[in-house]
Amino acid sequence: MAARNTASRIAIYAGSFDPLTHGHEDLINRSLEIVDELIVAVATNVNKQPLFDVEQRVAFITAAIGANPRVQVTAFSGLLVDLAHRTGATLLIRGLRAVSDFEYEFQMALMNRHLHAGLETIFMVPSVETTYISSSLVREAARFGGDVTALVHPVVAVALREKFMQPRG
Repeated sequence: MAARNTASRIAIYAGSFDPLTHGHEDLINRSLEIVDELIVAVATNVNKQPLFDVEQRVAFITAAIGANPRVQVTAFSGLLVDLAHRTGATLLIRGLRAVSDFEYEFQMALMNRHLHAGLETIFMVPSVETTYISSSLVREAARFGGDVTALVHPVVAVALREKFMQPRG
């Protein structure tokens, strides 16, 4: 990825997105109200064993957001600040569902600012309808046959059913 015009407000929304939920989609769409370009960066976290591989997660996001020239979906590993340098991003979008998320996110924001002085973090709260949705809860419910179709994009719901070999209902 080449650096872009610095006059554009470029943000990165990074996460594992394993799987993508309607909460993630909500933040993607609302982020576009305050930035010119959004890079949705699917992280490869060496400390986690993902349910879906990175290519599948990128495909889920692409299917959910459609063709929007202001959104780029990419996989990355390593430091987020390095991706920000490469892309010209100056903002990070982070979602906070609960107060318990804040301490970790606050520490990460300070570390990212230490590593890249020009990088600001914007904390966004989810919509009321999506506050309770987390990828881990979706995975757990799907693993045991729960209906998650109201929580994820249809492509993700199908993939979860197939992953856990559940009959279509």
